[in-house]
Amino acid sequence: MRYSEKGLIFNVNKMIQPRKQFAQHWLKSDKALNAIVQAANCQETDQVLEIGPGTGILTRRLLPLVKSLLAVEIDRDLCKLLVERMREKENFLLLQGDFLTLDLPSQLTGFANFQRQNKVVANIPYNITGPIIEKLLGTISHPNPKPFDSIVLLVQKEVAERLYAKPGSRTFGALSVRVQYLADCELICTVPAAAFVPPPKVDSAVVRLIPKKIEIPANDPKRLENLVKLGFASKRKMLRNNLQSVIERDSLTQLLEQLEINSQVRAEDLGVAQWVSLVNIIGNQLETSN
Repeated sequence: MRYSEKGLIFNVNKMIQPRKQFAQHWLKSDKALNAIVQAANCQETDQVLEIGPGTGILTRRLLPLVKSLLAVEIDRDLCKLLVERMREKENFLLLQGDFLTLDLPSQLTGFANFQRQNKVVANIPYNITGPIIEKLLGTISHPNPKPFDSIVLLVQKEVAERLYAKPGSRTFGALSVRVQYLADCELICTVPAAAFVPPPKVDSAVVRLIPKKIEIPANDPKRLENLVKLGFASKRKMLRNNLQSVIERDSLTQLLEQLEINSQVRAEDLGVAQWVSLVNIIGNQLETSN
């Protein structure tokens, strides 16, 4: 087992309790843990990234199945606990720090077996789910240049519903479009609050994201990002009203009709492919008018 730290000293014997500041809720359900491991479909050649391993309950199940596991934990006391529990595991590397700010490539210099994670498996803090997913997938305008084979996450149920939502549903929103542009999303299972210590105030769900090749990319990905944000700014309004700061309502109505889309459509009624087609034709219209 290897451990990268910053000259920190820990009290090994003290009892470690979940900390609210890190939104820690530790999974205790064998059923949920088994579902996560099964969804990850780990192979002996896989190099796995785990964000927020906590006490290592999921880590210990994954380690025998994979070539290597890189864990990133922000809690210093938990890092010491993990060191004690995993010290004999040569395929385990622990980094102490904030996943959102860590530059993993620079941290992994000299650790050849841990430099190319191809899968992510994690029970992530709910208060930073969006930023974590963005760092893993990238954005519409800047996708991750080295996408993972799969990303299995335990997240808040409400967020999970938005990730795999279908167009026209009440949960389909800007996050749905941004994620589904980059990856296929699948619900694995729901997890009740009672499966955690301490129990959160909401239920959770396991989802699997499979980054994909963008078959029909937007001509201007940045414009797509901006118009999706504008389109969902007021979900109850028709799209032609939300986008009128970019394109006149009458012009947008004509473009929607060209695409055989109802002119009274709202943002959540359009699937990802329709969003791409609409933004591409809007871009052509704006360039022609200029």
